[in-house]
Amino acid sequence: MSDSDRLCERFVRLCEIASPTGRERAVADAVLGELRALGVEAIEDDAAGPARAGAGNLIARLPGASDGWVMLCAHLDTVPHEGPIEVELRDGVYRSRGETILGADDKAAVTVLVELAARYASAAPPIGIELVFTVAEEGGLRGSAALDVSSLRSRLGFVLDHATPIGDVITAAPTHKRLAAEFEGVESHAGMRPEAGRSAIASAAAAIDEMSLGRLDAETTANVGVIAGGSALNVVPGRCRIEGEARSLDHGAAAEAIGAMVDACAWAAGEGGCDVDVDVTEPFRGYRVPARSPALTTGRAALERAGIEPREIATGGGSDANALIAAGFDCLLLANGTEANHTPEESVSVESIGRMYEVCEAIVAEAAERC
Repeated sequence: MSDSDRLCERFVRLCEIASPTGRERAVADAVLGELRALGVEAIEDDAAGPARAGAGNLIARLPGASDGWVMLCAHLDTVPHEGPIEVELRDGVYRSRGETILGADDKAAVTVLVELAARYASAAPPIGIELVFTVAEEGGLRGSAALDVSSLRSRLGFVLDHATPIGDVITAAPTHKRLAAEFEGVESHAGMRPEAGRSAIASAAAAIDEMSLGRLDAETTANVGVIAGGSALNVVPGRCRIEGEARSLDHGAAAEAIGAMVDACAWAAGEGGCDVDVDVTEPFRGYRVPARSPALTTGRAALERAGIEPREIATGGGSDANALIAAGFDCLLLANGTEANHTPEESVSVESIGRMYEVCEAIVAEAAERC
C-alpha cells in the first residue's frame, strides 16, 4: 500500500468511528492502538473527568535528532450527529454518503498527524515531535483547557483546525461569552384567568427584542440561538429559557455586548413582573498573535517551504489554540482544508489532506533549523 493509499484508508476508517463530544473512547483507542503498533510512545492524560469527555487527551512523542521539540495538535471529537457516518469519495473529494456530518473536522488533521508518526517511527525526525490529540473541543475547548501545558516539551506548536483552504494562518480569534437566562413568571389558565398570570415567554421575547443582535461592528457579533418554555397551549407560561452569545476580537467589546444582553433580560423581567436568573460564562478567551511569535514566523516559513503562500486572517470561531494561548503556550492555528463543517455538506479533498501533510513535514523541517 502506498503512503497516499494508507493516508486515505486511515481517514475513512477514523471518520467512520463515531466520536461526538463525550463519546471519544473508541476513536481514542483506535489512535492509541495505531501509535503504539508503530512503536511510538503515546500516553493518555487525566483530562477525561474535568473535560467531561469519553477519554483523556492523547500525547505522542517522537524524539528527534536534535534536542528541540515542536507540537502539532488536532481534536478527536466531532459535533453530535444521528446515525452512522459512511464516507464516500467522489471526484477526489470525501463526503458523507448520508445525512450526517463527515467528521473531517478534525479527523483530516488527526489522520495527517498519525501519518506523520508513521513517517518518523523508524527514523528519527530532525527535531522532536509532540502530537497532541484533544477531546471535547466541540464542547467548548474543554480538553485543551484541561491539558497541562507545562508537561509539554515543546515551546511552540500548531493547531490544525480551521475550515478554510490550506495556507490560511489565523492570527486573531475572538473571546466568546455565553449567556443563559431563566425567566420565571406565574402560571394560570390562559382562557379563564389570563390576567392572573405573568408570562415568562413574553418577558423573554421582550428581552430578545431589546437586544442588539447580529454583527455589531467589524469585530463583534451577538446572537440568541435557543428559546424554550411553556407547558401547554392553554397555560400562561411560568418558565422560559434563552441561550445566547457574544463574540469579539476585542475582549472588552465582548464583555460589553454580553453585559448589554444581561441588562436587557433584567429590564424585560421587571417590566413583565417576572424573575430572571442569568448565568454568563466564558468558554474561551480571544487572542491576537504577536508579530514576533516564534510559532507565527515558523508557520509562515513552513508554508513557503511547502510552496504555499501564507494568508493571514482573523476568525470568528474558537479552537484549541484559544485555550493553549490562554495558558501561555505559543501556538498558531492553521487551516485544515475542510469545508462546510458541522453540516451534512461537510467535505475535504484528497489533495487538501495531502497538502496538510506536506505542511506538517515543512513545519518539522523549519522548526529543526530554527531551534
